[in-house]
Amino acid sequence: MTHPTEHPHVVVHPPALDGSRRVTSGDETLGIASHVDDVGEILRLADLYVTDVADSDLIEWEGGGPDDWPGLSEHHEHRTSGE
Repeated sequence: MTHPTEHPHVVVHPPALDGSRRVTSGDETLGIASHVDDVGEILRLADLYVTDVADSDLIEWEGGGPDDWPGLSEHHEHRTSGE
């Protein structure tokens, strides 16, 4: 008999073209994050309370770490500079 995993494996996938990153646990998509704070909120909503998402063994960061959100900062700069 297999025992359920005490802590599920969470993956923050590589950034999409807009810089957002999909957050999954197994085959389930938990949400789409546009900032590292979003990852914490997505996990909280999934009843997975992680105090430090940037340094948690629970989370696997693919295609860059918690500081890598390419495209979003550039998009934000273009949007705010034109206002």
